[in-house]
Amino acid sequence: MTQIVQESVRMLEMLPESEQKLASQLIRRLVLAWDPDFTRLTPEERKRLEAAEERTDSGEYVKDSDIDW
Repeated sequence: MTQIVQESVRMLEMLPESEQKLASQLIRRLVLAWDPDFTRLTPEERKRLEAAEERTDSGEYVKDSDIDW
C-alpha cells in the first residue's frame, strides 16, 4: 500500500460513518471514470502479470490435462 493510500485511509477513518459512505461513493465514481469496465491494471497487477508471463515463457506452466478438474 502506498503512502498516499495509507494517508487517505487514515483520513477516511477520522470521518463519521455516514461521511465515510459518501467518501467511498466519491472514490468509486473516480475509479469508474478512470476505468468504467474495470479492465485497466494497477501497477502491482501489471507487475504480477508480467512475472507470470515470464514464467510461462520460460516453460513454467501446468497443462490443463494435469489438473484434476
